[in-house]
Amino acid sequence: MSGVIVTEGLCKSFRGKRVVDRLSLSVPQGSIFAFLGDNGAGKSTTIRMLTGLLPPDAGRATILGQDCWTQAIALRHRVGYVPEKPRFYDWMTVGDIGWFAAGFHNAGYLARFHTAAAQFKLPLDSKLKTLSKGGYAKVGLSLALAVDPEVLILDEPTSGLDLFTRREFLSSMVDLAGMGRTILISSHGVAEVERVASHAAFIADGRLLLCGTLDELRRRLIRVRFRIRGLQLDVANLGTILDRVNSGQQWQIVVQDPDRYALEGLAHSGVEDYEESPLRLEEMYTALLGRYHEAAHGSTNGLNGSSDIASHASVSEDRP
Repeated sequence: MSGVIVTEGLCKSFRGKRVVDRLSLSVPQGSIFAFLGDNGAGKSTTIRMLTGLLPPDAGRATILGQDCWTQAIALRHRVGYVPEKPRFYDWMTVGDIGWFAAGFHNAGYLARFHTAAAQFKLPLDSKLKTLSKGGYAKVGLSLALAVDPEVLILDEPTSGLDLFTRREFLSSMVDLAGMGRTILISSHGVAEVERVASHAAFIADGRLLLCGTLDELRRRLIRVRFRIRGLQLDVANLGTILDRVNSGQQWQIVVQDPDRYALEGLAHSGVEDYEESPLRLEEMYTALLGRYHEAAHGSTNGLNGSSDIASHASVSEDRP
């Protein structure tokens, strides 16, 4: 697999429970890669392995061709990281924490930190313990951006920020990606992330469900609406059915990897008001995660198609 961030068969367990399960991803240069899943899906554990804070039990993770565990120190001069819940020395001021962190980084770090802090309107003489949750998050972002990173890894980076600041921050990610930086972002704000993301991966129970560019995902996950009159309909051959709702004659289904031939046949088989549309990222998230958890609990809720959506997972480089 080629990419700036690569995981190959990555595994991690705690107390006998597999938290990351043979995860293989490839994040291309210059992408804004949305890493999505429910709480407990393994996102933060994966990120901690990428940032050299945890060793993998099996498999391998690399960034910029360097091993994330054995070469973690070298990577810290090239990778910016914002954890979900940053913790600093609260007795320090904003300026103090920048000065302290600069001692571990290359020349120019402190000046870049001051620039970022000014952009976020962080007074350098403010005590960290007096900052709001949003102000605390801005300090973490300022420290990460001061690295002048080639890769930026963000775990819930906009938590606690007001709407305007969140949007401003996400827009700045587009500028960084346009300069060739690579950004991996884990966030519960799926709708906001869709505004800037170029790629997305969905995981559940540490397993990859689906991965690709947003354009590819919009082709692979579609909603089909139609009305039928007196027809017997079996939707199993249309693709992997993630969701199905029918009320009387009105049908709506969400299909993964649709069979175009079967859909064309359906559209010409006597159904009325046939319509196809792509899903928004938040709708993809709901359909994929909902279907996975139904299958994992042994209930398909009357759905046809595969009982294990994870078996259909594919990294974008493997799809035409």
